[in-house]
Amino acid sequence: MSARELLERLASGLVDAPDDVVVEEFAEDDGTIMLELAVAPDDYGKVIGRGGRTVHALRTVVAAAAASERRRVLVDIVD
Repeated sequence: MSARELLERLASGLVDAPDDVVVEEFAEDDGTIMLELAVAPDDYGKVIGRGGRTVHALRTVVAAAAASERRRVLVDIVD
């Protein structure tokens, strides 16, 4: 499972509108992969979590999964 698929699956499990979860993948010049996560407007609070705990956990899990493939992945939440 790729980091993009993992993020989509985790985010879809957190939100009320899983069909609105969109993850876009961009490759940086240094080989880093940037994943941009967008969800329904009412679901941003669920993805971010209290004090950013949920998004921090998502970033940690995705980064750990990518590290096993020796890749660097950054996760960004976009409006």
